[in-house]
Amino acid sequence: MKKLFPNECRILFTLLFVLLIISLCGQYSAFGGQWRGPVLRHLLRIFASLAIMWGVYIMDFRIWNNFAYLFYILAILSLIIVDLLGIIKFGAQRWIDVYFFTFQPSEPMKLTLILALARYYSMLSPIEVNQLRSHAWPIFMTFIPAALVFRQPDLGTAVLLIIIGCSMMFLSGFPLKIFLITIGSCVVLCPLGWFCLRNYQKNRILTFLDPNRDPLGMGYHILQSKIAIGSGHLFGRGFLQGTQGKLNFLPEKNTDFIFTTIAEEFGFLGALLVIFLFFCICCYFFWVADESRFKFAKVTCYGLGIFMFIHVFVNVSMVMGLLPVVGIPLPFLSYGGSSMISFMISCGLVMAASARKHHQQSPPFFQ
Repeated sequence: MKKLFPNECRILFTLLFVLLIISLCGQYSAFGGQWRGPVLRHLLRIFASLAIMWGVYIMDFRIWNNFAYLFYILAILSLIIVDLLGIIKFGAQRWIDVYFFTFQPSEPMKLTLILALARYYSMLSPIEVNQLRSHAWPIFMTFIPAALVFRQPDLGTAVLLIIIGCSMMFLSGFPLKIFLITIGSCVVLCPLGWFCLRNYQKNRILTFLDPNRDPLGMGYHILQSKIAIGSGHLFGRGFLQGTQGKLNFLPEKNTDFIFTTIAEEFGFLGALLVIFLFFCICCYFFWVADESRFKFAKVTCYGLGIFMFIHVFVNVSMVMGLLPVVGIPLPFLSYGGSSMISFMISCGLVMAASARKHHQQSPPFFQ
């Protein structure tokens, strides 16, 4: 590993390696303890994503800076294609079928939004950052993809895009007074958003407030999730011994609710280990951002840290009943190729920034 990564990068790779082992165990358990198709595909995606992460790490970092807007435009076009030609799964039109695989464009959209905003803010002077008009373009860049994703419909990802965009604007120097006024206004006007929601989205919020109002329908997911997490106690039921998952009481046990599967079989300590690993990864992202002298790398790493943190926070809170159920995957652990690749690219970008964090400008290639 010494030849592959410098010391700082080995920290992230070690954390990531442990998470991927837990991910493979979780998927193996979720699919009944058999090395059948889905588990093997998940393993294949892990190796393919690691190769992509390595490719991102060794690339010239200036490529991401120079082509950030192009990547953003391509992601926007893919969202438009989804709206016109996308395939429908689970009542939503979110995927593009390219014959040999399907992918969800909203996943790379999160990354390209971060890169585009980082490119924009890295070119502004401190005086320009403090001017309100300088933030008009980032607001537009954030709400266009959020509106396209909301049409799919995917309220959770749309809100996540807005949170990522607003967080990056704030960290980049958005005037604090205006930022607080804007947040306060949104909170006050939030009840009006109720009338813009679809019926199933309203039911999700009502179910979040009272899961027992529809225990065999909308509330079934969260009630079964709470039962599974609670039954794990301190040390868990044991690997492959989870009853809620094994008897198929727990829906989506391999995707959005994979954390529940792990908590049931490995208990509070196992769940705490997963949260601790994610906490360390987020801290690493923010540390690299703080140490980087290349402004584009600094803003990018801050954005990627927010990107990782929000996914973990929303997913874990969702399965514990602290937030409404939304389609937000748990990084590296949930089943799915699009999200796995996006998170691996994030790690590759941060590792690339870490390798040259003391340079004012990105070098031709990372040695």
